[in-house]
Amino acid sequence: MGILTARASFNFQLVKAEFMGQQMYAEIESKQRELAALIERFSGVDGYHSTSIASLDLIRASGPSEQTVMIYEPSLCIIAQGCKQVWLGNTSHIYSPSHYLLVSVDLPITGQVIEATASNPYLAIRIGIDPLQVGEILTQGRLPALDEGIVSEQGRLGNALAVSPLAPTLLDSVIRVMHLLESPHDVPVMFPLLTREILYRLLTGAQGNQLRQIAVSNSQTHRIALAIDWLKRNYTHSIRIEDVARVAHMSPSGFHHHFKTVTAMTPLQYQKQLRLQEARRLMLSEDVDAATVSHRVGYESASQFSREYSRLFGAPPLRDITRLRGSLAIY
Repeated sequence: MGILTARASFNFQLVKAEFMGQQMYAEIESKQRELAALIERFSGVDGYHSTSIASLDLIRASGPSEQTVMIYEPSLCIIAQGCKQVWLGNTSHIYSPSHYLLVSVDLPITGQVIEATASNPYLAIRIGIDPLQVGEILTQGRLPALDEGIVSEQGRLGNALAVSPLAPTLLDSVIRVMHLLESPHDVPVMFPLLTREILYRLLTGAQGNQLRQIAVSNSQTHRIALAIDWLKRNYTHSIRIEDVARVAHMSPSGFHHHFKTVTAMTPLQYQKQLRLQEARRLMLSEDVDAATVSHRVGYESASQFSREYSRLFGAPPLRDITRLRGSLAIY
């Protein structure tokens, strides 16, 4: 009887676990449909849409997009419908409604919508992350110790971009942020509270280790963030690794290693990305030719600029800008 009772209990636990898993999956599906409907309502047409909430952006695409390179600032990105692929250096990630993307420092990232149709468009949300708010939670709150069993490999290695499974609690917090667009008078009070809740979910999740580091002044990630800020302000100048390492309070060899761990590229490669991104922006927004803009962003050779631009964006400057102006770029 004891063995039979144990087997019955074990079978019951299996059935219960399967039922709970199905129930959680159904709950997430329902929430994703709700989020998709909200994004569709407040975007309406393809494109990258700012909202009345400064750090909240919506993205819609009714078909797959071309690869687009841009600087991702610290942010949480969640897809409600469709699928996207992103590249950081030579590493690619595919994420869909079952995952979230977290970026903890400014990174040049290549992105491409790979699943979207007119009837089922790609719908996504981006919420900016303020390292100062992360620091406030770390100093004021009593965060539980991270469960090493849920910390992702990227979180352990210190990579500043990661894709992780989306928990229902985090998804629910994001949906409540979206509902604030229906009642703008609630935003000043409720958005800071919901932002704090979202950060708490992230800090105690799979990427909690990496997110905690951006707010700790002596952490390697925080030091790399200081170097990135310096590079963004000095990208037009020739740089010496020793000078940037000094900003990060690291030895040149240690800085080079940790910079590549966090960003998946060397400091010089990062500077090149900044130059080319700014050149593309200038050519799109101003009536300026490639030779002129190459010197403005720090290149001494226009031909070298053209080669590196083509390598990054897939076409020479003039052809690339003509194509962009004739189509809607989806980020």
